[in-house]
Amino acid sequence: MEHHSNIVPWEITGKLKGFTIKYAKVNPDGTLDYDDFESKLCKKTKLACLSHVSNVTGVINDVKRIGKAAHDNGALMLVDGAQSVPHMKVDVQDLNMDFLAFSGHKMLGPTGIGVFYGKKEVLEKMPPFMGGGEMIKEVAYNQGQCSVSWNELPWKFEAGTPNISGAIGLGAAVEYLDGLGMDNVLSHEKDLTKYAMKRIVECKKVTVYGPSDPAMKCGIIPFGVKGLSSHDVALFCDNYGIMMRSGYHCAQPLHQIFKLESSARASFYIYNTKEEIDRFIEVLKEFDQL
Repeated sequence: MEHHSNIVPWEITGKLKGFTIKYAKVNPDGTLDYDDFESKLCKKTKLACLSHVSNVTGVINDVKRIGKAAHDNGALMLVDGAQSVPHMKVDVQDLNMDFLAFSGHKMLGPTGIGVFYGKKEVLEKMPPFMGGGEMIKEVAYNQGQCSVSWNELPWKFEAGTPNISGAIGLGAAVEYLDGLGMDNVLSHEKDLTKYAMKRIVECKKVTVYGPSDPAMKCGIIPFGVKGLSSHDVALFCDNYGIMMRSGYHCAQPLHQIFKLESSARASFYIYNTKEEIDRFIEVLKEFDQL
């Protein structure tokens, strides 16, 4: 179910460093097969990676359970929080995450900036991955040689001039969402998702993919219309001012498991309303007349 961003970097690095990547299975409804995931872990495992929330189905994964299994085998855990941090309260200490990554544009912030969290004790052991200004504490020259010592956290990992304007914009977005309350954000989304799932069954030619229980997911509904490609569906809805994604959503393996060429995806956030969902259903019902 992973976004390509949690597949491709490991495939590239695996070829460079020579490590083996194991992939866990998902169930037919798109939920994670926890037993299979845990069976893949062993004492040789270095890192377990998974999405907190699937960007295709909206399924919320139990990262705390996977984290415990990883730690029991001496491995670290990295969580893709791009689809969870903007939509729910995420406590890295309670969930015992070693690493968490998420993007700014998913949470009302600017594009081109994101956040990478790591446990202090883990980051202190790691060397910098990028060289440049700010990440060094001292560069000493002696008898034709230079010795370099690394800066303290977080500057050790902040080489060069940072994206200052992006950080300010992302900080403002975080403050705004914090003011709304992440529990309120999630509650609003779940209310909309439940309402949409209830109404979408009125559309005879529409098939919803993934779990149907709104309690298992965030505000995402992937679906298909009989006889039409997802791109045709999205283009048709766009004519009515309804915007949605179509295609693989950067998660092609999950579509292969679903045996789908692609899917359309409706998603909700804090600015959406039930009235907009009603309009969405009205447009989808027009496909029944085709």
